[in-house]
Amino acid sequence: MSSALAAASLILKPEGYSEGTLESLKPIDRSGDFTFTRGSNLSATRINSAGLIEKGRENLLLQSNQFDTTWLTANTSLTGGQSGYDGSSDAWLLDIVSGTNSQRIEQSISQSGVQTYSVYVKKGTLNWVRIRVNATVTAQSYFDLENGVVGTIQAGLISRSIESVGNGWFRCSIVFNSTSSLVRIYPANDDGSVTQSSGNIYIQDAQLEIGLVATEPILSGATTGLAGILEDSPRFDYSGGASCPSLLLEPSRTNLIGYSEHFDSWLTSGSIIKIANATSSPEGVINAYKIIPPSGTATNVFIRQNANGESFSVFAKAAEKTKLLMYSGVSGSNAYYDLSSGEVLTTLSDVVSADIESVGSDGWYRCSVTWNTTSTSIRIYAVDADNSTSVTGNGSDGLFIYGAQLEQGSYPTSYIPNHSGGSVTREADVCEGAGTSSTFNADEGVFYAEISTNTDDTDKAISLNNAVSGSLNNRLWMGYATSNKRIYALGYVNNSLQFALSKLMTDESLFVKIACRYKRNDIAFFVNGEKVGTDTSAINFTELTRLDFNIGTGVSGASALYGNVKQVLVFNSYLSDSEIITLTS
Repeated sequence: MSSALAAASLILKPEGYSEGTLESLKPIDRSGDFTFTRGSNLSATRINSAGLIEKGRENLLLQSNQFDTTWLTANTSLTGGQSGYDGSSDAWLLDIVSGTNSQRIEQSISQSGVQTYSVYVKKGTLNWVRIRVNATVTAQSYFDLENGVVGTIQAGLISRSIESVGNGWFRCSIVFNSTSSLVRIYPANDDGSVTQSSGNIYIQDAQLEIGLVATEPILSGATTGLAGILEDSPRFDYSGGASCPSLLLEPSRTNLIGYSEHFDSWLTSGSIIKIANATSSPEGVINAYKIIPPSGTATNVFIRQNANGESFSVFAKAAEKTKLLMYSGVSGSNAYYDLSSGEVLTTLSDVVSADIESVGSDGWYRCSVTWNTTSTSIRIYAVDADNSTSVTGNGSDGLFIYGAQLEQGSYPTSYIPNHSGGSVTREADVCEGAGTSSTFNADEGVFYAEISTNTDDTDKAISLNNAVSGSLNNRLWMGYATSNKRIYALGYVNNSLQFALSKLMTDESLFVKIACRYKRNDIAFFVNGEKVGTDTSAINFTELTRLDFNIGTGVSGASALYGNVKQVLVFNSYLSDSEIITLTS
C-alpha cells in the first residue's frame, strides 16, 4: 500500500484544511487542494476525535478583554496589566472613582435567543459582582467572590453559575432567553447592593455566546471571536467511534425545531418536570436537560413542539428511566428505544426507519426516526416499558435529553443547533476544483475512493473532468445510484458514453473501496477487492483537469457525493489487476 501511495499523483486524506480549503497531501505544490464552501452561519457540527459534538462558537462581544476600548465606563476606571486567572498579566482592575450607586462598565450588543454571558472575576476591596444584561426581559445575578457562591438576588434567568478557577478567580455566568441590547459588569458591596462609594474588583475575558453554557474563552478584537467548526471549514468526522476521521459532506438541511436544546421552551403535557443544565451533554459540557414524569401513573406525559417534517432525532441518555418514546402526532408513528442496551424496540406502521447510535463513551445515544407521514406534533416521552405510553413517576426519576432535530428528508443528518424560536439552515457542503491538467493523465490511470453515503434515491458522484461547464466532453465519475442501489463507474468522451460498470450494493451506509482503471480499450472497475466489470471498446479521454465531489458539469452540487470520504487517490499510470485488488481490499 505504501508503494502505491508513493506512485499516486493526488492523495486526499482528511488531515489538513484551512478556512475555505480542503488540503490534499499530494501534489505538494498545493495544486491538488480543493475549494470548500458551506453557507453563511455556524450551524454545522461534527463528532470530534474525543467522540464529542463540536460546534462553531462565537464570542459576540468586541474587545472581550480590552475593556478600555469598545466598553464604556460609568464612574469607574480601568487599569490593565493585572495578574490573571490564566497566569498572564492580562487582567484588569475595575475601580470606582465617583458616585454612590451603579458604577459599571458596559458594551452595546444586539442579539436574540438563548444566550450565555460570562466573565472572570476576582475580589478586590469589594467582595461582590453584579453581572447584568439589559434585554426585553432583564437578566442579572449577584455573585459572592469571597465564598464562591451565587447571591440570592437574580432575575430573568434560565440558570446561573460560579466556578472557581484558582487563585481567588471565579467564572461567573448567567443564561437567559431574550433579545439583548447591553451587557454590564458592576462592582458590588453586598448581595443586591451596588450603593458603594469606593472599592474595586478584578475582571478578565468577558464572553457572550449563543447556547446554554459558557464554553472555553474566545478572545475577540475589532470583530467577534470565532472558534470550532466555522462557516467554510471542512468537517473531519469521527462518528461511530472511528479512530481515523472521514470527510463529512452533506446537503443543505434545516432544523425545524425551535430551541433544540432549551426544552423549557417546549410545551408540556401531564406536568412533566424539566431541569436545565442537569448533566454533561454529548458536547462534553453541562447543558443537557433532565425530563422527569410527575408522581403517579399516567399515559399522557410528554414534551412537544408543533412542527412539520419527516426525520426526527434527539440525543438521549438513561438515568432512572431507560425507555424513550418518540411520536410525530400521527397515528402509528410510535418509535421506542432502550437507552440502557442501545436498542430500537417497537416501531409502529407509520415508521419508515428507526435507528439508535452511540455517541461518545458516556451513555449517550442519538435516537432517530423517519416517518411516512409528515409530522404535526413532535413528542418525547419517558416511559416504563416497550410499546406502552404509560409511566409511573415519583417526581425525581427521569432521563436526559439534548439536541432535538426535525428535517425534511428521508434520513437524519448531523446535528444543527437552533437556539431561537425559528428554524436554522445548514447550507450544503461544496467541495471541488482540485488539480490541473498536469495533475492527471488523460491517457491512462486509476481513480480510487473509499466512501459511504445515505439512501435518498439521488445519484452521488465524485469525478475527474475537464472543467468545461455544461458538457460531458471528458468525464470519469464514480459513485452511487441509490435509487437502484448500485455503485458505479461511468465514462464520457465527446458527449458519448464510453463505459458504464456497476455492482449491486445492499447498504450504502457501509464504507466501500472502489477504483476505476482507464486506458483505451482497457476499462476495469473494482469494488472491495473484486474486479466487477470491464469494457474493451472505450476510447481515450482527451483532457482531465480537475477533481470534484460532484459530476463535474460546472454546476456545484449536481449529483454531489453527500456522505463520508476516507480517502481519494489518483494514479497517472497503469496498475495491474493484482495491484488494484490489493488497493481496494
